[in-house]
Amino acid sequence: MSAISRFTNRKGIAVNIRRVVPDITTDRLDESREFYTEFLGLKVAMDMDWIITLMSPSNETAQINLLRGERSGNAHHDMGISFEVADVDAMHAMAVSRGLNIVYPLTDEPWGVRRFFVSDPNGVIVNIMNHIK
Repeated sequence: MSAISRFTNRKGIAVNIRRVVPDITTDRLDESREFYTEFLGLKVAMDMDWIITLMSPSNETAQINLLRGERSGNAHHDMGISFEVADVDAMHAMAVSRGLNIVYPLTDEPWGVRRFFVSDPNGVIVNIMNHIK
């Protein structure tokens, strides 16, 4: 099975999703890292001190992000989800045209990703991103 999922949304627009990654905000980053690496066997793919990406050794697209931060007590703000897509600009344009709540603007980040955040109807933050070529 391909690491890239291709589908057409209800409006007939093709969307290419490369991976979906849960994002967990935690004030217990070290303990969380130990849990996921020691208990579940994930390995560290990236560690930037404020964010750690862990991945399955047998499936590199099976990942989880741990973000350093104070837990709010509100599950919608302590967990988010990241979608790596083929065309972040097209997704941003679609979000704008639909009037979705964009909570972080389309930005080229210094670590090599282009992304924006949108809030889903439940208040969960969804990070839509792709790697800058």
